Amino acid sequence: MAKQTQRYISLAGSMVRKFHTAQFPRCDKVSMSNFDCGIPLPYKKLKETLACVKAKLKGPLTLSEKVLYSHLDQPDSQEIVRGKSYLRLRPDRVALQDATAQMTLLQFISSGLKKVAVPSTVHCDHLIEAQVEGKKDLARAKDLNKEVFEFLSSACAKYNLGFWKPGSGIIHQIILENYAFPGLLMIGTDSHTPNGGGLGGLCIGVGGADAVDVMANIPWELKCPTVIGCHLTGKISGWTSPKDIILKVAEILTVKGGTGAIVEYHGPGVESISCTGMATITNMGAEIGATTSVFPFNDRMVSYLCATGRGKIAAEAMKNKDLLVPDKGCKYDKVIEINLDTLEPLVNGPFTPDLAHPISKLGANSEKNGYPMDIKVSLIGSCTNSSYEDMGRCASIANDALSHGLKSCVPFNVTPGSEQVRATIARDGFIEVLEKFGGTVLANACGPCIGQWDRKDVKMGEKNTIVTSYNRNFTGRNDANPATHCFVTSPEMVTALSIAGRLDFNPLTDELEGKDGKMFKLKAPTAEELPAKGFDPGEDTYQAPPEKGDDIKVNVDPKSDRLQMLEPFEKWDGKDYIDLMVLIKIKGKCTTDHISAAGPWLKYRGHLDNISNNMFIGATNAENNEMNKVKNQKSGQFDAVPAVARDYKANKLRWCAVGEENYGEGSSREHAALEPRHLGGVAIIVKSFARIHETNLKKQGMLALTFANAGDYDKIQPSSKISLLNLKDLAPGKPVDCEIKNNGGSDKIQLNHTLNEQQIKWFQAGSALNLMKELSAKSGDKK
Repeated sequence: MAKQTQRYISLAGSMVRKFHTAQFPRCDKVSMSNFDCGIPLPYKKLKETLACVKAKLKGPLTLSEKVLYSHLDQPDSQEIVRGKSYLRLRPDRVALQDATAQMTLLQFISSGLKKVAVPSTVHCDHLIEAQVEGKKDLARAKDLNKEVFEFLSSACAKYNLGFWKPGSGIIHQIILENYAFPGLLMIGTDSHTPNGGGLGGLCIGVGGADAVDVMANIPWELKCPTVIGCHLTGKISGWTSPKDIILKVAEILTVKGGTGAIVEYHGPGVESISCTGMATITNMGAEIGATTSVFPFNDRMVSYLCATGRGKIAAEAMKNKDLLVPDKGCKYDKVIEINLDTLEPLVNGPFTPDLAHPISKLGANSEKNGYPMDIKVSLIGSCTNSSYEDMGRCASIANDALSHGLKSCVPFNVTPGSEQVRATIARDGFIEVLEKFGGTVLANACGPCIGQWDRKDVKMGEKNTIVTSYNRNFTGRNDANPATHCFVTSPEMVTALSIAGRLDFNPLTDELEGKDGKMFKLKAPTAEELPAKGFDPGEDTYQAPPEKGDDIKVNVDPKSDRLQMLEPFEKWDGKDYIDLMVLIKIKGKCTTDHISAAGPWLKYRGHLDNISNNMFIGATNAENNEMNKVKNQKSGQFDAVPAVARDYKANKLRWCAVGEENYGEGSSREHAALEPRHLGGVAIIVKSFARIHETNLKKQGMLALTFANAGDYDKIQPSSKISLLNLKDLAPGKPVDCEIKNNGGSDKIQLNHTLNEQQIKWFQAGSALNLMKELSAKSGDKK
């Protein structure tokens, strides 16, 4: 063991990046990160807690169970039953991206607390729109969002959070490069937080109210997940990439097959995947609804930790490896098998990330389904696929094409995941190659992946195809155009397809004609996993919190249209909800993008009233199959959904919304719960919920209800009046009685819920934040 550990420390010495040494204090002990001097790795405490749990459960545990249960608060008194009990947990850290951080910090400020209780960071990545190219777009974003960035910067300084400035990179890449470590439990206000599972941590996407709990030193609550095992055999090679593994998993499990579960990868195939490749896989686990995903600790993680200046953490992880791998004989609730030797590259879409096409069948399937065959734009990067290895493999394809006189025949956009990746691929010549290939390098930010794209090449409503290495491809996701057919695939496949410009090109079998008239096949992509010269950190973009921030002012202009202090929601009045209006009966898929669109609306993420003007504007009304057009049952006139909701609220008419399966899938944005609450909604009634959104609704005092009989969805009409009865008897596991009134007649049905005792108190108090304030006021605790 000592010899192995010494080897890793030596590796760290040879691969460590050139840090901005001035920003890191000298730490005598191994800290959680180079930015958290004095906060030790938690392995000792985790092992003590796990020993208590193992004595109680008496059996082998999966990796995810070991990491999760070792973070239990008061483990000796907690019930631990997969898929049933609620766990009270103590995460190691919190991460916020700038779009969700605004509302999270506004909630934290309103709590009256003086500083965060756990290491926390804010990352500016969502508010930078892709328009021209990286440098110009970044400068423009800093100017347009100055008020918001200054608010975030000052709030971080005052309340002791680290602040990563605009241009630093995408939150999940910054976390992987600096903060993630094997055995970590982290929550983040972004659905792709599971990216950190590529480094052996349990990193879970949540809404802002959950983050506030943890920052306020309140145990975080999570329903004990089931565990899905994904057994990998064979080896990745040729055109097959880590992205193809998660695309295959999405095909197998569908967009809701991972709900309530952690996906745990294991088996000999894991050894052929780089650390950043593992992060790609866990990142996109959000698209199957998984709570998170994780890989076991191995040498690939050691190499990455060392290459990013964390050799001491690698050595400590090796000493505690028994905590960071599954026990022999552990049991999974379900196991899926994938043979990497036979896995064919996949292209998934359009409009849903689980519709998989093997590359050999993509052309035929596209022709059969009427997908536009010509590709209009190709885009690589994003938090899912923007590593050094990803960019190197794409550059190898581009070099091959350039050697034959070819380049991309469509616009080719490149998004580096972080300033560190950008600086390193610039130094190593990848950017020069990709630009010669026809690429435009965008800012180190989310950009088109989240709809921050000022697209000009097609008209709104024009049917077209784009291919991306992103993670999500819901209708209108990237460019707000519902007619854009977005396909997600590996960055290597995006690069190859951009050369031919068509969906019916298969680089594994098809030839291209070079500039000299000779036919050739593209070589399979190759690249180094990590830079031989080490990483170049690039520009220093980190702002550390001062030692004392008490005197720092955090100002919110009452006249601002970007930021707005929060007013508490009304407490439940103790009465049943009688004759609720049905604001909208939603038909088909309803993601958080449909409920609260991103893109141009991101600028209002800190202003609840203004952003509420986008509520449900992307959802399809079952009454007329139209978006953002519902009947005002009071006036009889059709109007925009937010306008009708505001009219109901002004007239003290409470309302509910009705939906179908996996309601609220996608982003973690809690605005999709805050907006209905703000505009007078009290309940959402659907066939099933996505995990994060259901929790977000509960946190804001909304009743999240599901049909006991899914067919009862058909009994509710847009003109129905809904009564929710006997709410004074609301209790865990007890259905809610519902009466549906239609044209003089009525039906009585039952609605299920997953509220526990604590969550019922949130409902009664009006929100989880209200309850926190009540309890704080009673105890007089203003730490």
